[in-house]
Amino acid sequence: MFRPLRRKKRAITDEEARELLATCKRGVFAVNGDDGYPYAIPVNYFFDTENDKIYFHGAKAGHKVDALKRDDKVCFTVYGNECYKDGDWAPYVMSTVVFGRCRLANDTPAFIEDKVRQLALKYYPSAEEVEEEIAKDIKGVQLYEITIEHLCGKQIQEK
Repeated sequence: MFRPLRRKKRAITDEEARELLATCKRGVFAVNGDDGYPYAIPVNYFFDTENDKIYFHGAKAGHKVDALKRDDKVCFTVYGNECYKDGDWAPYVMSTVVFGRCRLANDTPAFIEDKVRQLALKYYPSAEEVEEEIAKDIKGVQLYEITIEHLCGKQIQEK
């Protein structure tokens, strides 16, 4: 169903692809948008390695929500781990591409708060600030959940 990586020499292991997904700060979330046009936006996210799910938050209405109501198939991409090898002027960069299904999480308030907390701890400087934000804004948060169906990663040299 999913295409194999064409240039297999550039492939990274599944473990490396998941590690990149776990450590990157931002990803690009893409849906089938209006009139057949793709709609892709950068998002902050949290990768739940135990359950193999990606979580992010956003508005309760808008382009993403409308697109997901029509079609829950999504793509999510991260890239990073830039490094240089001896004698090379151009960096090597890894990327992970995820294909899956996304839903608006309508779970219990405790579940949503827990996932939002895990997401926020990745970005906020302290747990105290996370708790302040959650207390102030949790009612307005829509949590999104991506269930991974396929992922692959690769490393390329940018030259």
